Order: sequence, then structure tokens, then C-alpha cells
Amino acid sequence: MRYVVNCLTRWDVFFVKAFFQLNGKKRLSVMASWISHTGNGYYYPCVPILIAFFDWSTAVSFACDGLKAFAIELPVYKLIKNSIKRDRPAAALSQISYRVMPSDQFSFPSGHTAAAFVMACLISQNAPLLTIPIYAWALLVGMSRICLGVHYPSDILAGMVIGISCAMIGMAI
Repeated sequence: MRYVVNCLTRWDVFFVKAFFQLNGKKRLSVMASWISHTGNGYYYPCVPILIAFFDWSTAVSFACDGLKAFAIELPVYKLIKNSIKRDRPAAALSQISYRVMPSDQFSFPSGHTAAAFVMACLISQNAPLLTIPIYAWALLVGMSRICLGVHYPSDILAGMVIGISCAMIGMAI
């Protein structure tokens, strides 16, 4: 098991350094910050409100599924984060610095990514034509968190799994 963890850590460090070096370009840094900001939860209630302009029953169903999914995702995310207590790349690696201030101390898993994938899954179920762009956006949210020095790639992968799983469970309940 220790071998697997060491391999994962080496892989994470290699890729976070590669992503962070790309971030040396001012434009990419600004874009990463903006994309990351779109993954903040403040905007998520706007989605069912927008849907309500077109179809009230779909908006209500979407909001209920979203509430159930996030009621699962948030405690799972917090439990894992506070159990694993992995330092963020900027705290662990001298070559990496924060481009944004994280809201908490630990890195694994990525909450922004988990939430973005909850939303992507819910939106794609209700609007299949948006599947590719909405999942691309969710992936960009995760990648932006690496560029900003607050997450490793495995944090993003874990966030993806948590987000999609919680959305599927929320929709199934």
C-alpha cells in the first residue's frame, strides 16, 4: 500500500509542478482564477431559477435533486477532508505558491470539483445537449484549482468521483 501512495504522491507532485509552470503566463493565471470562481457555490441556486423560466416542474425537480445531492456531498467531502488532512501543494512544495487563498487548510478532496461535478451531472440529466460543455466546464474548474496551487490532480479525481456519485445518489432517492 505504501508503494501505491508513494507512486501517487510522485505523480501528483510532477503534474502539479507542470501545471503551475504553465500558470506563469498572466492570462492563464487570470483565466484559472475566473474559472475557479465559477465553481463557487453561490451561483448554483441560479440554475433552477433559470430553468423555471422555461419549465417550472423541471426546475422544482432539479432543485430537489440538487438539495439531496449536496446534502450528501458536503458531509462526505468534509469527512474525507478532515480525516485525510493532506496539506495543499503550496503548503507542501516550496516551488508552488497560492494564487488564491484557500478557504481551509487541507487539499484532499477538491470541494470545488466535487460541487462542479454534482452540478454537471444534474444539468446533463435535465439537458442532455449540454452534457459535453457542462462536463468540460466542471473539468476546467478542477484543473484551475491545480493551476492556482491549491490542489493536486488526485484531489481533482477524488472530487469528480464524489460529485458524480453524490449526484447519482441524490437523483435516485
